Amino acid sequence: MSTSTTSSSRLTSSSTAAPSESDAVASVTALALPPVTISEMGGVRYLHLGTTWVQGAMRLARPLDIELDYVRRMMVWMLLRPESGDAAREAWDNTHTVQLGLGSGTITRFCHRVLGAHATAVELNPEVIRACEALFYVPRSAPRLQVLHRDAAEYVADPKHRDSADAVCVDVYDHEVAGPVLDSAAFYRGCYSLLRPGGVMTVNLFGHGADLEGSRSRVAQAFGEAQLFHTTPGKNGHIVLGAVKQHPWPDADTLRARAKNIETQFQLPALEWLDILRR
Repeated sequence: MSTSTTSSSRLTSSSTAAPSESDAVASVTALALPPVTISEMGGVRYLHLGTTWVQGAMRLARPLDIELDYVRRMMVWMLLRPESGDAAREAWDNTHTVQLGLGSGTITRFCHRVLGAHATAVELNPEVIRACEALFYVPRSAPRLQVLHRDAAEYVADPKHRDSADAVCVDVYDHEVAGPVLDSAAFYRGCYSLLRPGGVMTVNLFGHGADLEGSRSRVAQAFGEAQLFHTTPGKNGHIVLGAVKQHPWPDADTLRARAKNIETQFQLPALEWLDILRR
């Protein structure tokens, strides 16, 4: 997350689709959730949760690009997937990505529209879902795409989702942005269960309450210490913590070849990722 000094406006029902049945069922929960506000500056649209903290961003002229540096870093999981070594775009057709915490939908939008993967997003706040549909080009459902109004902790704990995902990106923050909302060993065990063997999880760590060593210890309880990695801090102090499920770490030549392919195909700074990865 980062801060924005632009003025913002409240997202109102007049700019969104009608609430779904799931929204009505969860109306009591929604009352306790912060409001969504939108701001724009320099051709970039930002999503906030009632404060100046930026929860997501999209460049209006290039909506499929990943605007924020830390979100690009969260895509480091691509280096650890064999699909990234294949020059054919069809390589991602059977990949299933899950984004926990929708924000402005950047990861889901990229995975669905650019990679061509199956994409699922899980978000607790119905206003965020409506904002993404109305203003950030993320429909609630489309072929190979679903956006679920649900608690992420419940989603990963649901046995019917076991071994269903190849990548899980965790970016669950509230309006105070003190640290990740879901950061327990039980939650990470759920993420482990959600992944297929060879699947990769990345977690955004940010805020004065974020604790890399503590989070790393809890992730290790689920994945094993040898399966962990993290990035060096980014521009605003963000660290991406990650883990691979039941799969050996690729050798240096394989990683570099994959990075070059990612840069060529998807214009992401994958060669830079090699320099910031730590195990």
